[in-house]
Amino acid sequence: MAVSRLPPAALSLKQFLQRQKVLGVYRDLLRSIRKIPIESDRRYLRDWAREEFKRNKSETDQDVIRMMITQAHNHLEDLRRSLALAGC
Repeated sequence: MAVSRLPPAALSLKQFLQRQKVLGVYRDLLRSIRKIPIESDRRYLRDWAREEFKRNKSETDQDVIRMMITQAHNHLEDLRRSLALAGC
């Protein structure tokens, strides 16, 4: 019987790709938040995004994670539209 060289906590390919999507939307969200001109609003949204991602960090259900990624994309698009309307 072959012995696996992967550590017991290694991610499957599907989990790895999903993790990359989560990190990508998180980075995009933070980049967009940096464009907000008012410091207090920028800080509030940055703290909100960090807390949301931290709060859901331990989620393992693939369907729930997929739904949260979709919600994050929707928030990101709303933020980008608002920034475009504000001329930022």
